[in-house]
Amino acid sequence: MEAFSVEIVTPIKILNQESVKYIRCPGIDGSFGIMKKHREGVFALDIGEIKIETNSETEWYSTSGGFVEIGSDKVELLLESVERSNEIDVKRATEALERAKDRKKNSTDQIDNIRLEASLSRALNRLKVSKK
Repeated sequence: MEAFSVEIVTPIKILNQESVKYIRCPGIDGSFGIMKKHREGVFALDIGEIKIETNSETEWYSTSGGFVEIGSDKVELLLESVERSNEIDVKRATEALERAKDRKKNSTDQIDNIRLEASLSRALNRLKVSKK
């Protein structure tokens, strides 16, 4: 199986991964996988998990969304945030989940509810990915 490279760019860091065999991303319309010789394109990403498989390991990342550009030999992800599963602060994610739940109980503003749903989704995703 042929390999390609992956570059993950956020406002605060850049991660590079070589010899990638497969990557799965959380698209706006559902998850999708990428392998070598995938059709080129740009896709929007949602809150979710990113799975990256190389010859030797599988890594899981939590993201709050962004974009992916698929090229012939490289996949570039431009993300709002990304955390490797073993780097997620579970205590902080749990506290964020509890804060969002508490705010949701007391919220009456529609716009605030949309922001609260996004906060809940991000916290739940981080906790889910931290277990991988």
